[in-house]
Amino acid sequence: MKLLGMFDSPFVRRVAIAMRIHGMPFEHLDWSVGRDFARIREYSPLGRVPTLVLDDGEVLMESAAILDFLDELAGPQRALLPASGADRRQALQWMALAVGAAEKGREQIYESAFRPPEKRHEPWLERCRAQMHGALVELDRASAARGAGAWLVGSRMTQADITTACMVTFLTESVGVVPESAPYPALRALVARCEGLPEFRAFHAPWFAPTP
Repeated sequence: MKLLGMFDSPFVRRVAIAMRIHGMPFEHLDWSVGRDFARIREYSPLGRVPTLVLDDGEVLMESAAILDFLDELAGPQRALLPASGADRRQALQWMALAVGAAEKGREQIYESAFRPPEKRHEPWLERCRAQMHGALVELDRASAARGAGAWLVGSRMTQADITTACMVTFLTESVGVVPESAPYPALRALVARCEGLPEFRAFHAPWFAPTP
């Protein structure tokens, strides 16, 4: 299989980590949505990453759809998302909060990277920051409620932990949202535990601001 996209994207990264955990080898095409937009669009009409090209040529787009396929391929016993019930609903909720926080961080980045200073709208940026921090507050509460050394759902690492770690690391590196002096101690501890694992270290690329 071929995975398109750079590892500075938390969405590409969570797919790569899941594939490593599942023991699924892949060829990584380190393509940028800026520099390699035309090449990516040969596989994804939206020109977005991650995009996964299967061995038979089928193309899957969007990380959520790709992760669902990988869990199906791995089988119910090894799937990284609980199959049903309260654990599945809770995992999906934590993932939605983590992804939402990252998206609000990304909007702040784009506002400063691509919009001239005189046209930046501070009320909009403040709204994005409020939404981002609102999600992080809930994830920190969830981490604290589970206790030190526990995962967000159940007794083993799930896609909720992987997604949360990838998104928070992205926010830390891109907008400096969770420095050591900031709040969210339980969330930071969970992320640090994930980032210490070899599966996470294998697919980490420093984040760089986009070029206007």
